[in-house]
Amino acid sequence: MVTPHPAHRHDDAPRRPELPGIVVDAGWLTDNAERVVIADTRWYLDGRDARASYETGHLPAAVFVDLDRALSAKGRPATEGRHPLPDPEQFAAAMSALGIGDSTVVVAYDDSGGGTAGRLVWMLRAVGEAAALLDGGLRAWTGPIETGPGRSATATATATVTALARFTARAWPTNAFADWHDVEAAGASSTALLVDARGADRYRGDTEPIDPRAGHIPGAVNIPWSGLLDAATGRFLAPAELRERMAAAGIDARRATIASCGSGVSACAVLVALEHAGHEPGRLFVPSWSGWSSDPNRPAAVGADAGSMATP
Repeated sequence: MVTPHPAHRHDDAPRRPELPGIVVDAGWLTDNAERVVIADTRWYLDGRDARASYETGHLPAAVFVDLDRALSAKGRPATEGRHPLPDPEQFAAAMSALGIGDSTVVVAYDDSGGGTAGRLVWMLRAVGEAAALLDGGLRAWTGPIETGPGRSATATATATVTALARFTARAWPTNAFADWHDVEAAGASSTALLVDARGADRYRGDTEPIDPRAGHIPGAVNIPWSGLLDAATGRFLAPAELRERMAAAGIDARRATIASCGSGVSACAVLVALEHAGHEPGRLFVPSWSGWSSDPNRPAAVGADAGSMATP
């Protein structure tokens, strides 16, 4: 029998907490842990076993979210990228299996500071659900750690679990995502800015460990998502400093921001930082470089463009 997550118990159920923003600190999570679902979203580009890392140690009551199974679709054309969005029904089933229902408050974390946790936060917020990222992730947590298998999302929720939490399937809203036309137009636009969240070496085309070609989408500026973190703590820089760094790369209130990366995952960390800094929400280009570079007819730019951040 599956034990309900504390956030879904009907007997004397605790009141749904109000998130202070798109980012919460460990202190807030400690105070509200029994009123939210905590989601461990660790994933590694180099192929390390994220589930094994979760079982070695995770936040108490945290559920494991498999990026490839719960937050992405399989069997799509290469031009949709390595992590295309799942169908709304697939996403809803995965969330229900985690114990995440309509109106559940979710706090997501990873061990990188937001490189994968931002994806779940962005997807949930896109369909109107309350979600935030744990600032600093696992590194910032000083409370107890649990070990063992815990619970994870599967592609299809079981009847037992869906009885505990029901997440309604909703179409992905077009205003939260950029399409190919938006991205093509952004390079020559004064009203939109295309941001590439990958490391500077991949953006410049010095190296490419996984995608078909090296380089970046013409017109994109480089804001490596990890450069928005404090190196000493792994937490996001203060909002004022984030705004300063973003302004240096061309982000301002006059232009809409479109974020991309390798496969539409770490770009979400930039979008989280954007809102944390006080800017209006940006849009995600899900295919990102993996989708763009899979089409041999689309041009690739190399080198550093003017306005790009120098932070690796």
